[in-house]
This record gives sequence, structure tokens and C-alpha cells, in this order.
Amino acid sequence: MKHVTVPKDRIGVLIGAGGETMREIEARAEVRLDIDSETGSVRVESVGDPIVAMNGPDIVKAIGRGFPPEDALRLLEDDMQMFDLIDIEAATRNKKDLRRKKGRLIGENGRTRELMAELSGAEVVIYGTTLGTIGSPEQVDAVRSAAEMILDGAPHGAVYSFLERRHNEMRSNDIQYHQFSDGSRSA
Repeated sequence: MKHVTVPKDRIGVLIGAGGETMREIEARAEVRLDIDSETGSVRVESVGDPIVAMNGPDIVKAIGRGFPPEDALRLLEDDMQMFDLIDIEAATRNKKDLRRKKGRLIGENGRTRELMAELSGAEVVIYGTTLGTIGSPEQVDAVRSAAEMILDGAPHGAVYSFLERRHNEMRSNDIQYHQFSDGSRSA
């Protein structure tokens, strides 16, 4: 059994209309959720396959950190999906610095966050003082590296170039490993 704290303004999203989202999480992740709407505390208890249930707390955490339920449920799609959270506040000196760095991560009209998602192939959400990512280990690593570059003060152009390079590497690796039935590699 695990305990996860969800911001009060995200409890409604976690429960869903008439409890629909909560029931879907319970069924697909093979867990039981005990949600305290007053405190935001969520108890996640395994009721089925413990391997599948291991994703339950991350699904709840992801919804609590701003992901739509359908994106959080991607964690169940295959074993390679993972959830990563970066604490933006830990990289700042004060509230003003936090606002500035969070603004740099979001970018003008949300463009930097969109590019991180688009070029990595991961889902990326900035909520409160965190940046959350859902994707394969390679995708999550690309977003984490880009976010750390931005938090360290790198120019956006350099970060975009890095993301484009990683995007091309990931595409190249995907092509390299697809094989035809006769064993020859596709190019």
C-alpha cells in the first residue's frame, strides 16, 4: 500500500464525473483508491497483479501533477513507459527566480514546453513548481536534459538544437532496429 498526496484542485480530475476516472484507474491498474478529498491524501492498495499495480501510485501522482487521466494511463500501455518529475523550485533561489525559470520552461505562449513534448515524443506538463514527463526512458531523458539546460540558464536556441539532435537520434535508432522477415535491416 502506498500513500500519495494530490493537490485539492486535482481531486475532481482524479475522481472524474460520477467516479468514472477513479473506477477506470482501479480496474486497469488493479488497485483500490481510497481518496480523502479534504486532505488530498490517496491510499493506493494493490488488489490484483502486483506488477500492474506498481503503476497505480505513479498514475495518481501524474494526475495530481497536472496530466489528463488518459495521459497518466499511458503508464499501463507497456513496461517501457515511465513517469518523471522535476522539482523546479529546487533549482531556484527565491520566488522571483522560480517565476523566471518556470517562465523559461514554459516559453512564450507555451512554445518551449510544446517543443519539449513534440521533439521528445513524451507528454510534458508544467504544474505548480514541477515539470512532469511521461514517456519511454529515452524520451524522458531528453526532456529532463533539456529542462536542466534551461534551468541552468542555457539559451533556448541551444536547447532546441539539442532536442532536434535527440529527436533525430531516436528516429534513426527506431529505423535501425526494424527488421524485415528475411533478417535484412531497413534503412
